[in-house]
Amino acid sequence: MRLLHNGFPFPFLVALLITGCVSAAEAQRSTYIIHMDKSHMPKAFTAPHHWYSSAVDSIKTVTPATSDSGRPARVLYTYDSAVHGFSAVLSEDEMETMKKLPGFLSAYGDRQVTVDTTHTFEFLSLNSATGLWPASDYGKDVIVGVLDSGVWPESKSYHDEGMSAVPSKWKGTCEAGQEFNSSLCNLKLIGARYFNKGVIAANPNITISMNSARDIDGHGTHTSSTAAGNYVAEASYFGYATGTARGVAPKARLAIYKVLWEEGRYASDVLAGIDAAVSDGVDVLSISMGFGQNTPLYEDPIAIASFGAMEKGVLVSTSAGNRGYQIGRLHNGNPWVVTVAAGSVDRWFSGTLTLGNGLTITGWSMLPARAIVKNVELYYNETMSPCDSAETLATLNFGPLILICENKQQLPVSNLMGSLSAFSTQSVQAAIFASDWPVVDDYYFESNDFPFPGVVISSKDMKSVIEYAKLGFTSTASISFQETTVGTTRTTRAPAVSSYTSRGPSRAYPGILKPDVMAPGTLVLASWTPVSSATSLRGMSLASDFNIISGTSMACPHVAGVAALLKGVHPTWSPAAIRSAMMTTANPLDNTLSPIRDNGYNLAVATPISMGAGQIDPNKALDPGLVYDATPQDYANILCSVNFTASQIMTITRSNGYNCSNPSSDLNYPSFIALYNEEAGVLIHKFERTVTNVGYGGGTYKANVTVPEGATVTVSPKTLVFGKTYDKQSYSLTIKYRSSNLITFGSIVWVEEKGKHTVRSPIVVAQRVEISP
Repeated sequence: MRLLHNGFPFPFLVALLITGCVSAAEAQRSTYIIHMDKSHMPKAFTAPHHWYSSAVDSIKTVTPATSDSGRPARVLYTYDSAVHGFSAVLSEDEMETMKKLPGFLSAYGDRQVTVDTTHTFEFLSLNSATGLWPASDYGKDVIVGVLDSGVWPESKSYHDEGMSAVPSKWKGTCEAGQEFNSSLCNLKLIGARYFNKGVIAANPNITISMNSARDIDGHGTHTSSTAAGNYVAEASYFGYATGTARGVAPKARLAIYKVLWEEGRYASDVLAGIDAAVSDGVDVLSISMGFGQNTPLYEDPIAIASFGAMEKGVLVSTSAGNRGYQIGRLHNGNPWVVTVAAGSVDRWFSGTLTLGNGLTITGWSMLPARAIVKNVELYYNETMSPCDSAETLATLNFGPLILICENKQQLPVSNLMGSLSAFSTQSVQAAIFASDWPVVDDYYFESNDFPFPGVVISSKDMKSVIEYAKLGFTSTASISFQETTVGTTRTTRAPAVSSYTSRGPSRAYPGILKPDVMAPGTLVLASWTPVSSATSLRGMSLASDFNIISGTSMACPHVAGVAALLKGVHPTWSPAAIRSAMMTTANPLDNTLSPIRDNGYNLAVATPISMGAGQIDPNKALDPGLVYDATPQDYANILCSVNFTASQIMTITRSNGYNCSNPSSDLNYPSFIALYNEEAGVLIHKFERTVTNVGYGGGTYKANVTVPEGATVTVSPKTLVFGKTYDKQSYSLTIKYRSSNLITFGSIVWVEEKGKHTVRSPIVVAQRVEISP
């Protein structure tokens, strides 16, 4: 006989508990998931499975299933790794009996699982079992301020279910205005303010279309819900990316500062917004905007105000800009913010083409409709293209048809689709487009624009379609839409640097390698305002509560969300330390463990000029081992080293408490860039760095250097020994190189001996370029 730890026979105890409950067998059984405290397992059992099975068997012995045919009480799974407990088929009364077992923690009915949207949190390996999410309690009570076009407060992303009281440190307000009552704020959306005096001053006779913090553009709602939106079930973009949406830090608070207006976007309003946010008590700021790569630091409102934010311990996440692959077009390159580039995600939106001969081809499609294209005749003209000629389209007065757009001229798909959508005809029901991405259409596959029914396939697959269409009989095809694929496939190798993301180095301060890191920015799903067009279909604007859009504006709030999570775990870390943790743990490899590629350069290996240290890895940033810290005085020292006047420096620092007795252009930064002029010859550049041990206890680290092509790199010392947590050690890194026409790069990785930490910093050697406005 098996005994419990208190000496009672286990089956006997269960029988006592269920006496009088025989009617439970007559109830409908369901599957329950039951969590148990494993420490309560009686010593008589050798494994949890025996314990759980014994409990269920005892119920079956006393209350045999007599009416619930095919559904006896039974254990389905035993969980003993990430979870302790089991799932079982039980009636409601049997489940109530289970709740009386020693060690019972909780239970709930089984439910259907859905694919998670935004999906980017999953792509970044954030999970509820281990790592940064549970360690930070999902960013609980960290306040994220978002400067943007406002907020749509009725969006479900801002519901406050499960949120505790607002932190006492919060000093902000919910400002009433046009169609915005202060009661629209809650425990999630704790603040909303708007600033448009600059807009009005520049346009005295203007009428502000929405004079409040309400967002009628959509951009602000999208960025804020990406950073810290709450859970929203059954979210999707017209049937794509269906699932549960959430922000990176779903338990963080949101404070919204509307500074972008349809009527104008002025620096005075941006400055006012940042100033108010810092005064209100935000912990992190997300700023998805910029003022151009040629704006000097002392005239850049984001650079100026973010210096003050940094002084107060506020980390500022900024977007790199969307000016494409030419180097030096990046904005927000100031040294005291995080500058974020945009990358792709391992998600593919598709339609399936099925030919009449049974061949199926999966291609790209984001048609925003559940269209029916079934057994429609294919139309192919070998001598002329009907897809880019209105005159040819006018001759197609029979149908319905699916046009085959062979695209011999390798035109952008947007041109072909635009031509079709502009020339509406009942004859053409859909089209099949050929495009070899990213050689052609690097932009199109990073956009949700799909205004005409159809599917985009490769030139190779198009040959099979044409061969079938030329067989000499009536050929037909069907197309299904609203399909989403996630994972590593030929089309979802990710991340890759997005073609639109702005490249460094920073014009404002080229001595610091920018961008800092890359985050998901392409085709990110998040909340949207229902009064702003999400997309169009055959010339008609369509509204949606969620939208999938691309840009460094979408990458920036991902980093803000991760920073909020890190702030929740490490509240005393400076903004520089948090930035360092994200940079030195960033991943330069994609999901095939190959170097990240660049969509803007036909999938060539991406350089740090495009992606910084690599894709952020939140869970690794939780415990980076070493950090490169910096104080406000350190930043002041680099301002003193450039050709700024005392007044210009004071514009940024706002205090004469900083001195210029030790000017230095070498900031203690987690990356290295050496720039040369075209005819410079052999150069030597020496960097000095200090790292702080934030790991548990002491440790020994050794340098592992990947040398940029054409250079030599010397590190001294090559070994750093830390006796305890918060110990500091310094080293020098010297680059000797000859000028060339290449951007070459490598890295230094400090590897912990007999430990888990690797601390990586990119090294870049590049030609200094003059950048036109």
